[in-house]
Amino acid sequence: MNAPASATDTLRTALAGLLAGLPPKQAAQAVDRLIANYRGRTPTHAPVLRDRSDVAAYAAYRMPATFEAVCAALDAFADAVPEWTPASHVDIGGGTGAATWAVSATWDGERPVTVLDWAEPALALGREIAATNPALKSAEWHRSRIGAALTIESTDLVTISYVLGELTEADRTVVVDAAAAAAQAVVIIEPGTPDGYTRVIDARDRLIAAGFRIAAPCPHSAACPIVPGEDWCHFSARVSRSSLHRQVKGGSLPYEDEKFSYVAAARFPVAPVPTRVVRKPQIRKGQVLLDLCGPDESLHRETVTKRHGPLYKAARDTEWGDGWPLPEST
Repeated sequence: MNAPASATDTLRTALAGLLAGLPPKQAAQAVDRLIANYRGRTPTHAPVLRDRSDVAAYAAYRMPATFEAVCAALDAFADAVPEWTPASHVDIGGGTGAATWAVSATWDGERPVTVLDWAEPALALGREIAATNPALKSAEWHRSRIGAALTIESTDLVTISYVLGELTEADRTVVVDAAAAAAQAVVIIEPGTPDGYTRVIDARDRLIAAGFRIAAPCPHSAACPIVPGEDWCHFSARVSRSSLHRQVKGGSLPYEDEKFSYVAAARFPVAPVPTRVVRKPQIRKGQVLLDLCGPDESLHRETVTKRHGPLYKAARDTEWGDGWPLPEST
């Protein structure tokens, strides 16, 4: 599910002009380096975003896609906790604040928001962009080492988006454990790659061990049924490209599909979907093939045909990442 158009438009407007005055070659070099970090190739103890040009390139290149991916994960989480709204939010390694925008797009209203990041240029630009969003005008942006020295005050929601891949294994453990100790709900998003999925699964295991219940994407809090090394769980969010976005990324298509892996968990009761569509549905003549993760820790394929009546129409409208009702519940 895409983020509300108003939130996307507001963010796009806020991003416009960030690259004004930045030489195209310099922007391209910054983007190339950031792509390597985004793909998890260079865990580092130093900030990935080093200066204003890095941050501007990052915001134009990555922020729209990160925003849509986090919105998709939060939307699935919100469906599993329909009566709950976070009263406070801490974004770990928040950079320019894409996750804070996604939280404000998912749940209406203003709430205390704290963004922690070790790159001051990112925090500065994040403050600047957030000033255009009424729900984020009072957000606090603090420089903090994301690792062993991390401290988090008690909060309702912690988000960690596209951060774990930048950390050492030891620091990843510390950050996830700190989030679990501080929050009532934790949502972690990583790139939809095998390595990103592995980091998410490791975090999922730690959250379960800390007493959390899995709300999404999994229909259960038991072990993931995917055999390590044979496959990985990931999803896709459609990202509309603005002219600025196309310019920075060197593409011509009006959209792109952002692949991501995620886990959303809470200390309070959750109502996960009965099954989750874990691959793009295959629509064939008179039938739809759905690859599903079920509540019995299984992966299975369900074939829905025209003879299923309304269920067939629902299957044709179902998208990758959606929940799917069990046959007996329809």
